[in-house]
Amino acid sequence: MGDHAQEQGGLTPEEIEAGRLLFAQECRFVAGAANEAALPPDTLPEVAFAGRSNVGKSSLVNALTGRTTLARTSHTPGRTQQLNFFDLGGRLMLVDMPGYGYAEAPKNEVARWTRLVRDYLKGRVSLRRTLLLVDARHGLKEIDRPWLQMFDEAAVSYQVVLTKSDKVKPVDLARGLEKLGRELARHVAAHPEVAVTSAHEGRGIAELRAALAALAAP
Repeated sequence: MGDHAQEQGGLTPEEIEAGRLLFAQECRFVAGAANEAALPPDTLPEVAFAGRSNVGKSSLVNALTGRTTLARTSHTPGRTQQLNFFDLGGRLMLVDMPGYGYAEAPKNEVARWTRLVRDYLKGRVSLRRTLLLVDARHGLKEIDRPWLQMFDEAAVSYQVVLTKSDKVKPVDLARGLEKLGRELARHVAAHPEVAVTSAHEGRGIAELRAALAALAAP
């Protein structure tokens, strides 16, 4: 993979348009699964969104789909306590995972979420990619590293998505990408391209839509 993470780019206008068209489709809630038995049928390609509490996951999902109500942004971190499945135009399933690292959550709850996520990652045939959201201001934190390990062990392809890039100076962002690249190079399942996004400014949203559209059913 080389020593440096590359910022996602180099897409054709056709790929960008395919992403726009896919994410303009109806996106409907299918199921919320608090345990493995409640997981919906494994029928469409799936993309899962993971990240610590308050990383901007809901804002990113809402920016991708152009909706403000799909993933509710909450001022109470740790509100998502199940895997939430959304069918995007009958071609792609978006899976919103529980935010991790919320200090107030009871330990037994955290253990339950972690077990659910691990079972999902290992057993889900249709899971094409997991997006690990990381706050561009802080980079990878200690709390993210067990998740990198979990993705590696489950042999699940995952891609780091930097959020809130509008809050970082370009020089600091470049430095952060370089550091991130060195760490990701040690992880077998990590995607070499890092998506740099800002839900607030719309940065990187079209590129990420295009990348995800390439994973969708025809």
